[in-house]
Amino acid sequence: MRKYFLIISSFILGTLGSTAQNSGIQSTVKDVETKVDSVLNLMTLEEKVGQMIQYNGSWDLTGPASEVGNKEKEDRLKKGLVGSMLNVLSVEATEKAQRMNMENSRIKIPLIFGYDVIHGYKTIFPVPLGETASWDLEAAQESARIAALESVAQGVNWTFSPMIDISRDARWGRIMEGSGEDTYLTSKIAVAKINGYQGDDLSDPKTIAATAKHFAGYGLAEGGRDYNAVNIGKYELHNVVLPPFKAAADAGVATFMNSFNTIDGIPATGSKSLQRDLLKGKWDWQGFIVSDWGSISEMIPHGFARDKIHAAEIAVIAGSDMDMEGGAYEAGLEQLVKEGKIDEGLINEAVKRILRVKFKMGLFEDPYKYMNANLENEVPYDEHRKTARDIAKKSIVLLKNENDLLPIKSSVKKIAVIGPLADDKDTPIGNWRAQGETNSAVSVLEGLKNTEFNSKITYAKGVALGQGERSFLMPLEINKTDRSGIPDAVAKAKDAELVIMVLGEDAFQSGEGRSQANIGLAGLQLELLKEVQKVNKNIVLVLMNGRPMEITWAAENIPAIVEVWQLGTESGNAIADVLLGKYNPSGKLPVSFPRAVGQEPLYYNRMNTGRPANDLHVTYSHYTDITNGPLYPFGFGLSYTTFNYGDVSLSSEELSEGGSLTLSVPVTNSGDVKGKEVVQLYLHDLVASVARPIKELKGFKMVELAPGETKTIEFIISEEMLKFYGASEKWEAEPGEFKLMVGGNSEELKTVKFNYNK
Repeated sequence: MRKYFLIISSFILGTLGSTAQNSGIQSTVKDVETKVDSVLNLMTLEEKVGQMIQYNGSWDLTGPASEVGNKEKEDRLKKGLVGSMLNVLSVEATEKAQRMNMENSRIKIPLIFGYDVIHGYKTIFPVPLGETASWDLEAAQESARIAALESVAQGVNWTFSPMIDISRDARWGRIMEGSGEDTYLTSKIAVAKINGYQGDDLSDPKTIAATAKHFAGYGLAEGGRDYNAVNIGKYELHNVVLPPFKAAADAGVATFMNSFNTIDGIPATGSKSLQRDLLKGKWDWQGFIVSDWGSISEMIPHGFARDKIHAAEIAVIAGSDMDMEGGAYEAGLEQLVKEGKIDEGLINEAVKRILRVKFKMGLFEDPYKYMNANLENEVPYDEHRKTARDIAKKSIVLLKNENDLLPIKSSVKKIAVIGPLADDKDTPIGNWRAQGETNSAVSVLEGLKNTEFNSKITYAKGVALGQGERSFLMPLEINKTDRSGIPDAVAKAKDAELVIMVLGEDAFQSGEGRSQANIGLAGLQLELLKEVQKVNKNIVLVLMNGRPMEITWAAENIPAIVEVWQLGTESGNAIADVLLGKYNPSGKLPVSFPRAVGQEPLYYNRMNTGRPANDLHVTYSHYTDITNGPLYPFGFGLSYTTFNYGDVSLSSEELSEGGSLTLSVPVTNSGDVKGKEVVQLYLHDLVASVARPIKELKGFKMVELAPGETKTIEFIISEEMLKFYGASEKWEAEPGEFKLMVGGNSEELKTVKFNYNK
């Protein structure tokens, strides 16, 4: 078989003429377009359609295909009528699947193997929302590089990450999988993750293909309810939702994934304007689009397609190239071509895109290049854990620290560690945990005990958060009745000098399908917190969660609050590093925290209204029971030191077309310890052809300062920074007056103005 494959491949890969490499996906493989065309010319219509089908590998590929439909899938695999598989894990399993395909199929086109590698493969990093709180692009790229290496060591060569949906509603469970509410920050993280996964050369066997998802609008689902409809205007679509995807396309991401939702009544999977006209047309992106799980067939219950064959017709015309476990393409594409309902040219275009990625990955040169059993022995897992700890520390956000309760003083001799998540070794791994081992994370209690701290530590769970079975496919049943552990927790708190309360969300309270109408401390946690607070006011609340939470009572009554997210494998050690002052927290919120769930969706870069806030009159845009603003704003995060911002200066008050300005601001560490500050730049277009947000993040820089040290931070203000999708329905900068704002979060800002002239 191998000799036969080499004969075929030598024909395909030989000197068939030279063609320019298409832009985008980086690879050292030469003459890709010529090779793609040569393979396509050998294929039958049935084989072409086969490349557009992806199967889930949930059955034993080497044993009896006992489940209904699996025998048919196995037969198609042997005939070369499958283009990709997902959830086939381990070198042994992927090699067997590849051999089943290569040793039996006619043309022997290699499979590509996908998996949800979201925030690590075996070594688990902070959930993406948490990692984004680091505002550290190098850290984001490094965690993706490590995840790629650990993935290929197990035969996986394609990840369905990064998720770059803008998420403004904390009720949406999947907010944990993205980078938050801001377009600019999400775009920067997207490029960093893609570069980490794909490296400089997609044919490098230590890299994997990345996926930009979900195209588009998924994170703005009505009511924060997963899979729900999205109703936004074209300006919000172009200015808020699409820029991270454009950044991903420009960065050469290998694949896109479309989304489950409708946008203004059109399912994204069947949107020609999004997929074929914009992504493949105007943006000239060269990779392929994979559907989300079954999303092509789901156009039937959407009321947009009559049946699977009709759904297949809509999807392929719209530009969706690969059907993930939807059964639509295998049911209908051949028939549709033969009946003349779709042109075979659409099939050819989709298959060329799939083949292009496979060639650029080097799979035609060696279909088994990602199945190196020896690579597992070369993976430096110990070093990866050190990196995971470092990134976890950077992701922690200090929200409150009255009376300098933190870092914990060496004089504190008795500490009570209390809460359902205090000794939890599983929740820190998060929902999308790939092959992270269950109960393998370092708990907060373990992390504290791993230190050389002299305090006596006692522990009480207090209350259980959940009860019954917990899994990815089942909602967590919240404990609302068992209070039996509260008296012990109160007694231990009363006897302690300091209480560390670890509360928040179970790993399976946030994530896909985990939308919640209430986003406070679930179950009996708030009751436990209040009972402990009655006997000991010196409380540090360690908030472990995957979404912004409503913690207004805690913010008003607890002196110190630390947002730790779900930090992954090294969670407890990283948290201990911050609590004990071994690391000065530098994280900043990538999402706004609400005062009440009724504020959701909540985001900093909102539009103004015709009746802005005015405390002197009732008829303005406000709530009558709470203030409009968030509890903690986007970009917010404290440090164990303090930073002072000096006066902002501009090199000129006039910006001409094609020119630039320099904004300068001195930042001083006015505290007693070294610290890092994320200096944030915001812009407001005061008058425009369409209403513009009151402020938008346009840049950020991290600066490390010793006590008393001052550094001047500079930002270049260019015409490009002013561009938006306006009334002309194109991206351009409009003349007028602009406001620039700079500071340590989206609310506490220094301001300066300038004019832009064309």
